[in-house]
Amino acid sequence: MKKIILSLILSLGFAGSALAASEGVQWDRFPTQKVTDLAALQSGARTFVNHCLNCHSASFMRYNRLRDIGLTEDQIKKNLMFATDKVGDTMKIAQSAAQGKDWFGGNPPDLTVIARAMADNSKGSGADYIYTYMRTYYRDDTRVTGWNNLAKPNIGMPHVLWELQGQRAAKYEEVKDPHDESKVVHKFVGFEQLTPGTLSSQQYDETVADLVAYLQWMGEPGQSKRVRVGVWVLLFLGVFTVIAWRLNASFWKDIK
Repeated sequence: MKKIILSLILSLGFAGSALAASEGVQWDRFPTQKVTDLAALQSGARTFVNHCLNCHSASFMRYNRLRDIGLTEDQIKKNLMFATDKVGDTMKIAQSAAQGKDWFGGNPPDLTVIARAMADNSKGSGADYIYTYMRTYYRDDTRVTGWNNLAKPNIGMPHVLWELQGQRAAKYEEVKDPHDESKVVHKFVGFEQLTPGTLSSQQYDETVADLVAYLQWMGEPGQSKRVRVGVWVLLFLGVFTVIAWRLNASFWKDIK
């Protein structure tokens, strides 16, 4: 329980800094239907293991839970397990907290509940934030990593999916400051593709959407079942309410 609370605190702290930095950025809407799409979840799990699980752990998710998205234990072992040989183990990484601090300036947060921790009522869900974040990286030679991000300016994390998306530059134009016309500000107007990636723009967006769907599912693997049970409970309560209403009328019909 202490580990879970610590993970939530770290995730929320990470979220807080991101939200403060991305105050003026409009989040794109994540296609929520992907959370119930098994093919999308399997694709997202593959992307997560291959590109995220090197530096970020998911220490409260066990590999064998991936059976819930249609994978067999044999498929999990052969395609998704690189850090352990036991399908019942959690998704931990070899990197220590001290190494993460030395290499990145801070320990990369655990991602088990990151999609839930990043939610902001005024901007959207945590899935919306991550979907925007992973699609707004651009080249910036002033940064140590060579990368920056519109959703989280001055990001310390490099663009781990750059080979898929390619390299882009952010284009800005000078406009008058709406609060002080004597000043000018730089307004973002779009991206310029510098080098192509292995995926087209549409394919990359689909890959990111699958990854975000998996992160959202991982934060609450039982959410689909909870929604289905909730619908049946509401239907039962509705029927029971009608029955109780008619029984009440029958019991009291002779009493004035």
